[in-house]
Amino acid sequence: MDPWKLEPAHDFDLTLRQRLGSERRESGLIETIGHMLWWFLIRAYLKLFHRLRVRGRARMPTKPPFVLIANHCSHLDALVLAAQVPYRFGDCTFPLAAEDTFFESGISSAFAAVALNALPMRRRHAGRHAIESLRERLVGEQCVYVLFPEGTRSRDGNLQAFKPGIGMLVAASDVPVVPCYLRGTHEALPADHRWPRPRRIKLSIGEPMRFTEHANDREGWERIAAALQSEVERLRDHGAE
Repeated sequence: MDPWKLEPAHDFDLTLRQRLGSERRESGLIETIGHMLWWFLIRAYLKLFHRLRVRGRARMPTKPPFVLIANHCSHLDALVLAAQVPYRFGDCTFPLAAEDTFFESGISSAFAAVALNALPMRRRHAGRHAIESLRERLVGEQCVYVLFPEGTRSRDGNLQAFKPGIGMLVAASDVPVVPCYLRGTHEALPADHRWPRPRRIKLSIGEPMRFTEHANDREGWERIAAALQSEVERLRDHGAE
């Protein structure tokens, strides 16, 4: 049997404010309890208020690491996707949230960190080292990431072009990416509304895709983004049968 190896948490040297908005953040007891309670309530909310229907649930990987991606029209999107991950992986499931939206103030940072378990994603001036840090954590710590390759919410509900950042995360790795398509979130909570409406939401889950043969360079990233967009469009047009 291998001996125990004790190491300090990666965010041990950070202040509370820094820790909440750090991509190095790790969960403690309070966060773990918060995650479990939050996702229990969210699952009930989605089922009762939005009558959530999921197709292709059996296609979800049974253990991390993997990445869930989908079209993006609403703040509800991340809730729907993350709610599909089993409770036992709650502490290692991280929606990647816009730093300039969710981590600007102490209150929003606390909510994003303690309830959503979100990690900050820089949308502007994000260097490659930031993506590399997230990539290393995804594989090294066996995580689940929830992200939206369009980069921002669609204002009209139509699918926008996928950005190559998703390719930077998974190129030349064996990490599966699970493409999904969300229907109804734009009607339930569009970008210009503050409160959700009781509209039905449907989630189609596609087959996991791996990109071990794609080079970890600009061309490889763009090819990955294009392949994933094509699959999400297929789910949109034909559903996941």
